[in-house]
Amino acid sequence: MLKEIKNIFSFLTVIPVSMDKDMLTDVARYMFVFPVVGAFIGLLAGVFGWVVYQVLPGLVVGALVLGVLLLITGLHHTDGLLDFGDGVMAHGTPERKIEIMHDQLTGAGGLSLGIMTFLVTALAIAELDPGIIIQGIVVVEVAAKLAMVVGAWAGKAVHQGMASTFLEAMHGGKGNVRLVAALIIAFAISLPLLWLAGAVTVIASVIASLVIVGIAHRHFNGVTGDVLGAMNELVRMASLIVLLAVIAWA
Repeated sequence: MLKEIKNIFSFLTVIPVSMDKDMLTDVARYMFVFPVVGAFIGLLAGVFGWVVYQVLPGLVVGALVLGVLLLITGLHHTDGLLDFGDGVMAHGTPERKIEIMHDQLTGAGGLSLGIMTFLVTALAIAELDPGIIIQGIVVVEVAAKLAMVVGAWAGKAVHQGMASTFLEAMHGGKGNVRLVAALIIAFAISLPLLWLAGAVTVIASVIASLVIVGIAHRHFNGVTGDVLGAMNELVRMASLIVLLAVIAWA
């Protein structure tokens, strides 16, 4: 189990832990642990945010906390977000859209989606009260990582590749068990931290993930690695918006 967790941290973060040849298989089989890694990432970024909130205004804090989140994750999912935007906005067949996603250029669709996602995310973080910024960042990062688990469970593989390894592991009876485990972990972390707001945020992340899977199936006839990466960034943003709305309503 220790080896598998080490591989998951190596896969999802830039934390310098060694990986081995079984990394992809281990990460796929233990994908239900993603929310735990999300909580760790969120804790680091949240503590950083709380500290800088003591000396800097909220708008600057929001941008810096987002920067820390992207730094810890090594921008692993940013490329997927930009490619997803390009693919969705492109015209043509699903095959043509996937081809556009895989090229090395970033078009207007990807650039616009990337800017909008990061701008809204930074502004939403800036609106979090300093007293709950640690809890808030932990919960939304748990939600973002849970989103990839849900996406792999609900999605259909487009072709054989890295993404198909995750989707295969998350399908069938064992996949259902892994999904339930991931949900239990996500709620177990979020409920004690933010109670109703935490629970609603987790539920919203599941709904947002399923919506993105639906969009991916419509445009690409399935889910790719880029879609899963985009899901992390988009669901983090959506979770922050929902969290702010629930806090304001409550």
